[in-house]
Amino acid sequence: MRMTFYSTQSRFTDPGAMASWLDSVGPDLADIRAAAAQLVFHYRAQGDITDHGFPPEREAEIDLRYADDMLSRLHELNPAPPEKARAATERVVGCCRDSTLLFVAMARHHGIPARARVGFGTYLIADWALDHVIAEVWDAAEQRWRLVEPEFEDGQVDVDLLDVPADQFLVGADAWAACRSGSLDAQRCVVSPELELPFLRGWPYLMHNLVVDLAALNKHEMLLWDLWGVIETADPTDDGVARQMDALAARLRVPGLTVDQLTAAFDVDGLRVPDVITSVTPHTRQPRQVTLRSAATGA
Repeated sequence: MRMTFYSTQSRFTDPGAMASWLDSVGPDLADIRAAAAQLVFHYRAQGDITDHGFPPEREAEIDLRYADDMLSRLHELNPAPPEKARAATERVVGCCRDSTLLFVAMARHHGIPARARVGFGTYLIADWALDHVIAEVWDAAEQRWRLVEPEFEDGQVDVDLLDVPADQFLVGADAWAACRSGSLDAQRCVVSPELELPFLRGWPYLMHNLVVDLAALNKHEMLLWDLWGVIETADPTDDGVARQMDALAARLRVPGLTVDQLTAAFDVDGLRVPDVITSVTPHTRQPRQVTLRSAATGA
């Protein structure tokens, strides 16, 4: 594995002009994780954000896609160094993807190989596997990838935040394979138990997280409501589509995959992220076309 691939920024994690603002957060993983955990206020986990002092228009912050935009907003809200304690309303409104994006940006800022992983957490609500995004960092001493939980502060969840067990966070391929084998009930894999929308639970969302995790492994750290290719148009209960996802999951579960192998798995029609994607933000639920920044120029 070429670790330099994951120790350099993507177009999504690049802090740009805000890079110097991250210098005060040192390279210790615990410090990076602690800083990331207080930069984002989840847009729905604690009820209506207006009950916590946010004006309703700030819900639009959940569509901030790039780390430099998020960091600029955070600096505007409070210019104190990012590791300093923040009031709720001094955090950017977002979700687990955003905490993870900022963690990965800070880790890569120090040359630490890090990547986002998309899957399902079993430690958030008992008996459910919830849609979730956390980080993964390369542990050079142990020669393994270690899962890190950037969203929560110490004591908020019952899990080792710096080394989440793989059976408590199922990456997309593992979740798909577990449900196909029958060891996990697909209907327990959801965005949230109370959200009854069919595309936010079961096989549609298992396919969604499998494909979005593949994108993250290729340094395309997408919003969770982005759609393209198979996750926009395909039916996972179709035999042909299910077999395609079986093959993808099997491919991603091979130990020690190289960057070239991950790139090859991604470079497939319907799986790779195009220049223009559809995004259906939760706060409007209206699909819109989004042109992504150029990977080459950052424009």
